[in-house]
Amino acid sequence: MTSLTNYLLVSAALFAIGAAGVFFRRNAIIIFMCVELMLNAVNLTLIAFSQFLGDHSGQVLVFFVMTVAAAEAAVGLAIVIAIYRNKASTEVDTLNLLKG
Repeated sequence: MTSLTNYLLVSAALFAIGAAGVFFRRNAIIIFMCVELMLNAVNLTLIAFSQFLGDHSGQVLVFFVMTVAAAEAAVGLAIVIAIYRNKASTEVDTLNLLKG
């Protein structure tokens, strides 16, 4: 039986890896993947606490997070593809479309 602490440590490590990817990488696709990694780390925490406390509301919240993550991925990837078609790059440093 794995304890709650082990789940929280894995979740914290996944979240830290995702946050480092968002802060230090410049490719938009990798940034999206890191955001997904952070959302899954939060999902793991919610499931761990839900199992530990014997309450199923955390599992229901995970479905909402997964739904939002799927919508974010669909819209985000569509935007990245549109930007790639115009700029031929997905580097976020080269994107200055919204500058006035």
